[in-house]
Amino acid sequence: QLQLVESGGGLVQPGGSLRLSCAASRFIIDYYAIGWFRQAPGKEREGVSCISRSGGSTNYADSVKERFTISRDNAKNTVYLQMNSLKPEDTAVYFCAATDVTYDGRCRGLETTEFTSWGQGTQVTVSS
Repeated sequence: QLQLVESGGGLVQPGGSLRLSCAASRFIIDYYAIGWFRQAPGKEREGVSCISRSGGSTNYADSVKERFTISRDNAKNTVYLQMNSLKPEDTAVYFCAATDVTYDGRCRGLETTEFTSWGQGTQVTVSS
């Protein structure tokens, strides 16, 4: 069974930065596109970003474009989400997820239904 573990969340002031990590075990992430999602209290889970199997193609939600950067290090079996210029509305539990259903390795989109294996999440709180 695929296993993903998120880390790097925490409390940060508005305008600050955090880097989340998504470490995979029991499988090799080279074969999977990896997405980041978030869920705020009382809201549905939404897609944030996705990276292709090779790392050459990325997708972002409009709300995080030019502030967040997704990357992957397949040698370390890890995907990262660098979050800059954080806003209070970025407060949520952040999840990473894997899918082997791709467009020639590229993400099909940021719909939760496209992804089959999920981590447990890490809390990000942006507050002064």
